[in-house]
Amino acid sequence: MTSDTYGALARLGNRFSRILGHILLIALPAFASAEPMRIAALGDSLTQGYGLVQQEGFTAQLQNWLDAHDVEATIVNAGVSGDTTAGGLSRVAWTLTSDIDAMIVALGGNDLLRGLSPDLSRANLAGILDVAKEKNIPVLLIGMQAPGNFGAEYKAQFDAIYPELAQDYGTLYVEGFLKPLTDIGPWEQVLKTHMQPDGIHPNAAGVAVIVDAIGPKVAELAERAQE
Repeated sequence: MTSDTYGALARLGNRFSRILGHILLIALPAFASAEPMRIAALGDSLTQGYGLVQQEGFTAQLQNWLDAHDVEATIVNAGVSGDTTAGGLSRVAWTLTSDIDAMIVALGGNDLLRGLSPDLSRANLAGILDVAKEKNIPVLLIGMQAPGNFGAEYKAQFDAIYPELAQDYGTLYVEGFLKPLTDIGPWEQVLKTHMQPDGIHPNAAGVAVIVDAIGPKVAELAERAQE
């Protein structure tokens, strides 16, 4: 091989290396962004999976639903049993770490159990949504409906919190965490077939019904996070 030939091959090799380097620089960000997004589920015992083994809980079944429907998102269980909207507000900032792309908010059930002021619950939920807005995190807000034992005025005030906040903040919205269960038949029968003995938390079959109803909205949330 002559020196001229060797030099030509060397120059060709250097040029190929530079081209390959440019291709890798362009491709690597795309590979990095291909990682599944992470969706934090901020909630209480309903989110946490109270009374159920891990694979039967809400976040685990929701993850299975997303996987089955080819939604590339990872659900992060940020449910704390017994948490109120105040508790959610106190921890939302550190829940929304830099690797979280979207958030589900399902809080208010324990506010109802304690008979807390609807105005207080509204302020706490608004504070949670303010933090999400500041961090540019899209939200799916899951509503709660008050029982009638606190009176009609309390129920009307509490029930109005979620749809009004969803409209004010432009969040996605699901009417109620347990509403898919109330829609399938008389509550007396649902208590026997889809709820745990405490009558408050769904069993594995109940969670499956809830996930089937909420799943499409979570898929929409994932799409919104990609925009």
